[in-house]
Amino acid sequence: MSEGKYPDYKSAIASSGKGICEPIDVGDAECWIPTHRLEKLLNDGLCGRSLAGLPLRTRSKIVKSAVCEALGYPVPKSFKKTQPRFLGQQLDVYVQKTLNLQIWNEQLAPARRYAIIQVSPDDVITRVKVVGGPQLAVLDTTGTITTKYQARLELGSQTHELVSPQDTQPMMQHVRQGVAFGPAASPVQQAQTGALLPVREIFERLSPLVGQKFADPGTGQDRNRGAALHRLVCERLGYHRYEDNGQFPDIPHQLLEVKLQTSPTIDLGLVQPASEERLDVRHVGSLQPRHCDTRYALFCAVTNGVQVTLTHLFVTTGADFFRRFRRFEGNVTNGKIQIPLPRDFFDR
Repeated sequence: MSEGKYPDYKSAIASSGKGICEPIDVGDAECWIPTHRLEKLLNDGLCGRSLAGLPLRTRSKIVKSAVCEALGYPVPKSFKKTQPRFLGQQLDVYVQKTLNLQIWNEQLAPARRYAIIQVSPDDVITRVKVVGGPQLAVLDTTGTITTKYQARLELGSQTHELVSPQDTQPMMQHVRQGVAFGPAASPVQQAQTGALLPVREIFERLSPLVGQKFADPGTGQDRNRGAALHRLVCERLGYHRYEDNGQFPDIPHQLLEVKLQTSPTIDLGLVQPASEERLDVRHVGSLQPRHCDTRYALFCAVTNGVQVTLTHLFVTTGADFFRRFRRFEGNVTNGKIQIPLPRDFFDR
């Protein structure tokens, strides 16, 4: 969608008279700000502001007030200690002068957005990055993060398995067989009624990838290995180009999450596939998609260190995920969560 086609969320919120704690339905066409637009509004409104010389408490209030102004909210006389602080947008705000993100006395939440504000050595805001709870969970390398969901992948006799023969009932009226994507269609666009392939057709289009090989970028390069698979998946689905915005699900246009498995443990982060919690995406027609409506394409692979070979494909809805893959119980850890942010975090 081009810049001019997005709603003016800031004006809509200002006109609504809503405060930061008043609930807004996820995906609401006027007042729920999609994550990528939320990030742009915050960058436009905050970058260049100086926080020099401010005590920590004053700095915190100044930043939260600036966030209100950037999004069209009235600035309250005092900020209630809600979780998250900007309840209507499911948004928390963290100001970072270092790459060590600290979250105190609460768990990461899969439906929450986190605005990470970069401050320069001379206390000027230089960049704002907005990520969801699942994206932060992936960045944890300490093993102390709150709840992580995992499942075990056990191979059967078949190399291709369609776990879900059809989509969830609410999705049925929005899928269409035989969709052909034009050059303008992007895999990171929001899903639309009539442009969603049925789960069975996703399976059929991706099945020829089993047996295919691609270059292995090397040990510790899981992200780049996954990106190589993602590119192949976009091509097989019929897109004219590859794009990835790093959000969940991997291919928003198809509400499709893609996973590459070189071990039996499926790492799901904070996302519980069968959950009926709503996704942070725009409405598809009258439907606000839920996690259980998401489709999953899991590829098993082996590598010799030079080439990755895809060996198996499983396609399922979130609703049926644990019918095929056995869930491990997550561990809960309270207190402070420390997440070392990658050096290129604000540049992605």
